Amino acid sequence: MKPTTARISQLLFLALFLLLFLQTEYRGHDQINAAVNSFFRADPLVLFSYLLAAKSWTWLLLPAVLMTLATLLLGRFFCGWICPLGTLLDLLTPKQRSTRPVLWLAGNLKYWLLLPLLSASLFNLNLAGLLDPIAILLRGLTFFFYPLLGLSAREGWVRLYGLIGEQRDSLAPAYGLLKNYLLPFRETLYPLAFASALLLVLIILLERLETRAWCRHLCPLGTLLGWLGRFSPFKRIPPGLCADCGQCRELCPTTFDQGSLNREECILCMECEQGCPNQRISFRPSWPLQLSEPVLPQRRLLLGGLAGGLLLAVPTRFRSPEKEAGLLRPPGVRDEGDFLKKCVRCGECMKVCLKNALYPAAWQAGVDGIYTPLLIPRLGYCEYNCTLCGQVCPTGAIPNLAVEEKKRQVIGKAVFDKNHCLPFARKTDCIVCEEHCPIPDKAIRSREVRVMGLDGVMKTVKEPYLVEEICNGCGICENVCPVETRAGIKVHVVRNRAPITEEASGQLDY
Repeated sequence: MKPTTARISQLLFLALFLLLFLQTEYRGHDQINAAVNSFFRADPLVLFSYLLAAKSWTWLLLPAVLMTLATLLLGRFFCGWICPLGTLLDLLTPKQRSTRPVLWLAGNLKYWLLLPLLSASLFNLNLAGLLDPIAILLRGLTFFFYPLLGLSAREGWVRLYGLIGEQRDSLAPAYGLLKNYLLPFRETLYPLAFASALLLVLIILLERLETRAWCRHLCPLGTLLGWLGRFSPFKRIPPGLCADCGQCRELCPTTFDQGSLNREECILCMECEQGCPNQRISFRPSWPLQLSEPVLPQRRLLLGGLAGGLLLAVPTRFRSPEKEAGLLRPPGVRDEGDFLKKCVRCGECMKVCLKNALYPAAWQAGVDGIYTPLLIPRLGYCEYNCTLCGQVCPTGAIPNLAVEEKKRQVIGKAVFDKNHCLPFARKTDCIVCEEHCPIPDKAIRSREVRVMGLDGVMKTVKEPYLVEEICNGCGICENVCPVETRAGIKVHVVRNRAPITEEASGQLDY
């Protein structure tokens, strides 16, 4: 069968998604001009959850407003023409499709997922990104499949070089192309990698039970778009199955309810129009607009969704003070609550982090912080001149700052652990943290002091100290500390994350 326009559009947008995914990576340039965050900025679920949680507006989400208006006009076309996860499901679906609804017991489960998510956002808990289909696909690729590709490719080339011996230089240009345009910049193992991959694989496996099962019964974005699509004037003519044919039932990837097309689930794929043996089917505006279903879901769904969001929002925001002290956020994030309201949990900031400092939070940040980015200095540090994380953040949860402004952003403050820091604990010289401190005036400095050594003899030791006023908490000191396991210096969260003033370093004279 000739591919429909919708299928061609699906393939083009999937190719665009993958291309932007590869571009959302450090490729030797300080600027990323095209990133996969474009898909999030056109995502109505991200828009609605952001507006409800942050209760403010950002022009970054203007494409999502346009997508919402287009859905009100055309219907749920995003799922059948654009969504990369939907395209992936269609490509992996066997040619012999299963249109029998084996998940019919799900009932209104999709609304029981969407409404509590939106209700929780209203109560300042934005968890929509956990079930957003684009975020699910991106996290699966970022945390598991893309690192696996890089590891496999590098190991494969090492083995290939060993086999071909002296001829390996002839393959070097080919590996250079892979390294520069396809493979990840650095090898990284992420927490929650298996959980991210498992969720994506489970969604794909649902296709074995029922075609587009995720899209029809679970996807909160699809549910939202389906509800918006109720207001579209475009309708399928005829709205139901023809008495002498019924071929549409076999072609449709969604469903016909008692012989009539369920408009809320129709993704406008045009498969029925393309495959109609009698050329009877068309999609065109029909006036006046008549809604075949109620504008709002049932009252028990609305009340249950509102109550579910409230019950979800209240207990999940509790954190112990000890864990709170270790939640270092990317540069430019000043208010934890505001950050959590805006973060999509897409993982793009972690993917581009130049020094491998950002990782997805598991339970240390509480339920409301799961998958949000944490800076772990012992594993990596915030590069002084890097602004990539702010460039790729789709909602501005991590602000996109100029380099000079970013340098003055406070992530936390370093604190010496005198039980582990070598000059304090072992009475021996060590200035590694001072040497690596990127602050021009040095936030970590040393002074010579007379102390009694462990052997009981007085000696002169270079003892480090912190100039707190100009420390930005980048974490390089903790990262390079030569003390094994637990570092002799640690970066802690501070309440006041106001940027370091330009005059601060000039006024300090030590």
